[in-house]
Amino acid sequence: MAAGRMRSTRRLRSWIVEQVSSGKYPGLVWDDEAKTMFRIPWKHAGKQDFRKDEDAAIFKAWAEFKGKLTDGGQDNPAAWKTRLRCALNKSPEFKEVMDRAQLDISEPYKVYRLVPISEQGVVVPEKKSREKASRRSKRRRSDSDSDDAIDDKQIKREEATSQLSVEESPVQTEEPTQCTFIQTDSVDEIRLDVRIEESVTAPVGAQDSFNVAVYYLGQEVLKRQIQGTDVRITYPPSSLIPPTPAALKARFPRIPLPEPPSTLPAGPELQALFTLLPFMEKGVVLTSTPQGVYGKRFCQGRVFWTGPHTTMPDLHKMERNTEPVLLFNKEIFKQQLDHFRTNGGEPPQCGFTLCFGEELSNSEDPSKKLIIVQITLPWEEQQVQNAQSIFESITILQSLASQSPLGEITLNLVTVPSPTNESIGCGTF
Repeated sequence: MAAGRMRSTRRLRSWIVEQVSSGKYPGLVWDDEAKTMFRIPWKHAGKQDFRKDEDAAIFKAWAEFKGKLTDGGQDNPAAWKTRLRCALNKSPEFKEVMDRAQLDISEPYKVYRLVPISEQGVVVPEKKSREKASRRSKRRRSDSDSDDAIDDKQIKREEATSQLSVEESPVQTEEPTQCTFIQTDSVDEIRLDVRIEESVTAPVGAQDSFNVAVYYLGQEVLKRQIQGTDVRITYPPSSLIPPTPAALKARFPRIPLPEPPSTLPAGPELQALFTLLPFMEKGVVLTSTPQGVYGKRFCQGRVFWTGPHTTMPDLHKMERNTEPVLLFNKEIFKQQLDHFRTNGGEPPQCGFTLCFGEELSNSEDPSKKLIIVQITLPWEEQQVQNAQSIFESITILQSLASQSPLGEITLNLVTVPSPTNESIGCGTF
């Protein structure tokens, strides 16, 4: 960007400090005892467990504070997040502490440091003609309130820049992709050269993991991630002798169904749960292959399942000691992902649900069942997040171009193949 005077952002700093200290926003807390660093929740809006009222609360509050809560006439958590991210990254009073961030956990967060005044640098502005300064002065306010001087057009440019963090790789860190800006005094022109990896082959083993959550009567009792191509979900009776280390090494990784916790309400449902668990002794084995995820039932207890790739509306039962059942089709997922990346809409689902001991259909509420096991696939979830970032980035650029009142902004997006299977999206404004 063209050089300019350091903007006063005391309003942002005082507002942030006040919100962190208030303790009313989930995940927004101090990261150190000296209160020089704070954590800010950073869950992607495309995740299946995204909760707008909680995960986007602080971003919504900033948009409301700035009077931009309903830009475009509708709620937009991604835009709220972008607005606050731009403000933090532009301000000399904040510095992102990347090595303290945790972006690959269930409740991801970033960490920012409050930069002391003594460490804040000042950028000396380039000389501009009086004519140019006069023409632009109508769009500016005083330096003391320059955080409000960014007009909607500039905000949209910042959003477009910040949202273009779309390198699609198995490990996504949401780091901004490098962009090159050229702005002149005579022509208000910006050129973006942004690399977007739309098709990346995952390293060996990157796709092989499971997130497993177990629910008894709607209450979560266990949550675990398994790395590898196989996992066995089973109930180990307390009378069994613990297996030797050699036996454990030869088996699939196991997820033992826990005993019902004391927090479950007493009643006939709880008694039925205690009765059902021993019938799950030999469990169910899940196996990930290049074609998809298969399930094979070994237990006496009945197992029903629902998933995004079922073709029949009937109940889906996993028969005992028969051929494995395809629970998740990776080829269909890839087709849905390609469509979502291009057209937006409803993101593809990245998991399936098992119900032990009872029938389960797509229209039933799983929270009413005795034992529910929900399986999500982390690698597929990451691809959906990356695809959503690509679609949002292109949408913002197209919106910016279409809202140019004088026609001074044009947009051309071109896919340029390269030897590394990367593509370059180039926009000229």
